[in-house]
Amino acid sequence: MSGVKQVTVSADDDDIRLDRWFKRHYPELSYGRLEKLLRKGQIRLDGKRAKSKQRITKGQVVRVPPFGDEGGLRPIEKKEDVHLSEQEIDEIRSWVLYRDDDVIVINKPAGLPTQGGTGIKRHLDGLLHALKYERADKPRLCHRLDKDTSGVLVLARSANVAAQLTKSFKTKDARKLYWALTVKVPNPRDGKVFQPIAKYHSHHGERMVIDADEGKDARTMYRTIESTGNVAAWVALEPLTGRTHQLRVHCAYLKTPIQGDGKYGGQDAYLTGDGVSKKMHLHARRIQIPSPDGVGVIDVTAPLPEHMIRSWDFFDFDTGMEEADELFDLSKKVTATYKNHD
Repeated sequence: MSGVKQVTVSADDDDIRLDRWFKRHYPELSYGRLEKLLRKGQIRLDGKRAKSKQRITKGQVVRVPPFGDEGGLRPIEKKEDVHLSEQEIDEIRSWVLYRDDDVIVINKPAGLPTQGGTGIKRHLDGLLHALKYERADKPRLCHRLDKDTSGVLVLARSANVAAQLTKSFKTKDARKLYWALTVKVPNPRDGKVFQPIAKYHSHHGERMVIDADEGKDARTMYRTIESTGNVAAWVALEPLTGRTHQLRVHCAYLKTPIQGDGKYGGQDAYLTGDGVSKKMHLHARRIQIPSPDGVGVIDVTAPLPEHMIRSWDFFDFDTGMEEADELFDLSKKVTATYKNHD
């Protein structure tokens, strides 16, 4: 048949399902059309009939038939990212905390969205070509941080590694530790919050809320590192689940909103006086994730952003305290916090 292509599976596509391979390389091909082509034997793997859920391996050959006028399909074309000056590239590379053949870990600045959206022109995903180094392709996002949250963020240098790392986040093999400055001090000072979270829509926009009936399981460990009376506290947090805005919602639930988080704390999320910035004070301090090569773990910490450094100095918090960077002992029984504290 004229127009048939024989495409060799690359290392980046090793061990993914055949339907996902087509979605990655021929995104306009519908699932229904793919199934029809497979049933007719027009799509084959190493010359044999195949199924959509069949996993493919590096070096196998996929027979791709011509799609003709029925779809007008063609392989996905990569979009060009925004042009960056040498100075901008140097700045972005200064965010790198760790780099090997598979992974890059950066310290994302506060105020930078992870991905684009309506009205968003500058975002991390559009800047990642600055981190290609010797590679042909830019690294891929494996997870996200809120726009105003700073700190460690993991990037994969290939599609195959991205799939492995994404799985680590879903299976909770990856562990993350955050630092926050809260308005007032949690009571109890150390504990855990097990409160389900649901998405709520209103004319004011979208927000996450505690909802025992409709919410999804959300669990957070926390401990108070230092505090100033009952005015403010330096709190370490480890999310055991990955719900949107989970830490922000759980801190507000404790009636100790994160400094600068007006969305969930309202006016109570802002300390009075000029010594503390009104920016969000939530920082992804540390990440620990199994290495994609199967040997050991990648363990990276990120220094605080400038506005949080100034706040720590204002309250005379000691960032050198070893316990502040310790992950939680998940086998240890800790008091669970289920009710608001007046």
